[in-house]
Amino acid sequence: MASAVVKLTLVALMCIVVAVPVAQAITCGQVTQSLAACINYVKTGGSVPPACCNGIRSLNSQAKTTADRKQTCTCLKNAAGSIPGVNPNLASGLPGKCGVSVPYKISTSTNCNNVK
Repeated sequence: MASAVVKLTLVALMCIVVAVPVAQAITCGQVTQSLAACINYVKTGGSVPPACCNGIRSLNSQAKTTADRKQTCTCLKNAAGSIPGVNPNLASGLPGKCGVSVPYKISTSTNCNNVK
């Protein structure tokens, strides 16, 4: 009987270990993909596309750890520097327009090493 309980406990523990998702760092590809719908807005203004806000919300919910937030910050800085015509004021105000609070200013001058 004790052997059956031990086996059942081991099976349950194995199921828990298998069910726990493996932590994966956010990639710049994910950041770019999430925010692709925002590019026209940060260049020209106007109304923020719903797909842009959905991408911001999704990215914000994925960036749960300090490492994820730092990586996201670095990717945003690199993307902003590589896209000609980005209006820095529109870019920095975008999270607020979508009702999302991020723990750092969206700017090419942000020091991503200080992001918590």
